Amino acid sequence: MPVNPIPEGFHTVSPHIIVNDGNAAIEFYKKAFGAEEKARMTGPDGKSILHAELQIGSSRIMLNEEFPGMGPKSAKSLGGSPVVLHLYVEDVDALYDRAVKAGATASYPVNDAFWGDRYGQVTDPFGHTWSLATHKEDLTEEEIMKRAADWFAKMGKGGERKD
Repeated sequence: MPVNPIPEGFHTVSPHIIVNDGNAAIEFYKKAFGAEEKARMTGPDGKSILHAELQIGSSRIMLNEEFPGMGPKSAKSLGGSPVVLHLYVEDVDALYDRAVKAGATASYPVNDAFWGDRYGQVTDPFGHTWSLATHKEDLTEEEIMKRAADWFAKMGKGGERKD
């Protein structure tokens, strides 16, 4: 029987995040984002997470703990991550509140963004930034560019919003 080259439940690109406490991360993602645990493989100590798979909406993410000498480090160890994980959801305001109540840090308040999404960002307790959005308007490229120019005109010289 032929094997599917892309496993059931996965998309072509799937985030694989490194955390400093896999068990706590899994519980946080369940509480904050409604993640469903699909797989968990523990290390020889029976506690550390060698590999886990979580389903969030229609997407699957993988995670494991950092293991010194094996390469990738967690966002916490690095002091943050250059990668933002993006979630499109039905109700961004409700998810944002849920994530903050679960322990995420509010890093960018939910607002109506110039590109047609209602959008905000949180940072999870493990150092990963999550952008959360609900798509509200289908805009042309020209409309987005005009709104972007208006938005940047409202920005201060240091990059802060003036309004």
